[in-house]
Amino acid sequence: MLGDSILEVVVCRFREDLAWTRNLPHGVPVTVYDKTVPPDPLWPGALPLPNISRDDYVWLHHLFERYHDLADLTVFAQGRPFDHAPDLHRVIRQLARADEPTPDFWWLGFLWETDNARGYPSFVNWTKNPTRRELDLESFFQALWQEPAPGVVRYVGGSQFALSRSAAHRRPREFYARARDICLNFPDAAHFFERTWDRVFLAPPLDPALFGPSGLRLLKPVRPKTPAKLL
Repeated sequence: MLGDSILEVVVCRFREDLAWTRNLPHGVPVTVYDKTVPPDPLWPGALPLPNISRDDYVWLHHLFERYHDLADLTVFAQGRPFDHAPDLHRVIRQLARADEPTPDFWWLGFLWETDNARGYPSFVNWTKNPTRRELDLESFFQALWQEPAPGVVRYVGGSQFALSRSAAHRRPREFYARARDICLNFPDAAHFFERTWDRVFLAPPLDPALFGPSGLRLLKPVRPKTPAKLL
């Protein structure tokens, strides 16, 4: 049973080349959920899912369907994970060795961000949000937790994380079914969940003291662009 595994990697794919999964430590099982639609082929051995929402739907689907058969530790990774977590291979090797304790819930990514309940500043100013629409975290919190949204949410961009079985089981199985249904009713559900995975698993929130004055924390050095040569 996969639930006897110490570590499993779960991947959400939409057309990406998953050759990177072949470089994972030997013996680490990989489960691929493929949302690719014809005429593009599915990844060999992948489990097909409808192209609904983004990674959030896949993570919640896995947690519901495999609730009683989860690995000790599961890494949830996008089909192209390195844009947000360039050190993912190193992290997975570290987790596979199991030679040091790890948190029950571990954000994976280098960009730590802060937003308010309307998605300012990160979501509203996001380059892929050209209309500058706002988020409605208040409605999301009421739907999922029946409580008001906090003034700010602190999170790591990318919706990738490592999760222990014990942390997943802090919520009953039915919670994940309800959360998965919410993906169908909230157009921006992926962005809501991205900002609240720690709350989903009742994990300690990120320490505000670790963020800079702007509400950001960048763990990856940004290389300046090379100036164009004069002709």
